[in-house]
Amino acid sequence: MLYADKNALRTNLKVNLLRIRERELNFYTNNCLSISTQAALLAGFAWYGLTEVPFDEDANEVVQMVYLVVTTLIMGLEMLTVVNATLCAILGPGLALRGPDGSMHKAVDGMMTHYRFTFACFSLGLLCFQFSAMLYSWMQFTWEFALPQSVLLIVMVNIMYRGGGRIFGVLKL
Repeated sequence: MLYADKNALRTNLKVNLLRIRERELNFYTNNCLSISTQAALLAGFAWYGLTEVPFDEDANEVVQMVYLVVTTLIMGLEMLTVVNATLCAILGPGLALRGPDGSMHKAVDGMMTHYRFTFACFSLGLLCFQFSAMLYSWMQFTWEFALPQSVLLIVMVNIMYRGGGRIFGVLKL
């Protein structure tokens, strides 16, 4: 009787732990799908910036080259975000559902690790997006128009950085 109670207790503990891990799995899956959507939008904007932006013949060639490099970097980082997030959202739950014993833990731990990298790629792409907008203004306008826009973009990046840091500080585990 005592042995049966011990096994029942272990089984209940495992079931409860799996319920918690399932919630974590759903959390990371939803986050991956959300970040993937936003990254796809930014990658589309970057594609437009590469294919549809007219270049002024009088613009500084170095600024044009840096604009193209940064905008290509945006597209690459955001596409990497889309691919990583989509793969995590598809393969993580698949491993958890169909894998051998212990797969739920492996899936959640793997998604957690890859989500951090994916979020870093997304964040860097977002920062590059702001830098690309600043380069665009220097490429297309005279310094009288480009300088105020650049200052405003720098202020907005600072506000985003401080606001994000404040949110991370309050909500970080």
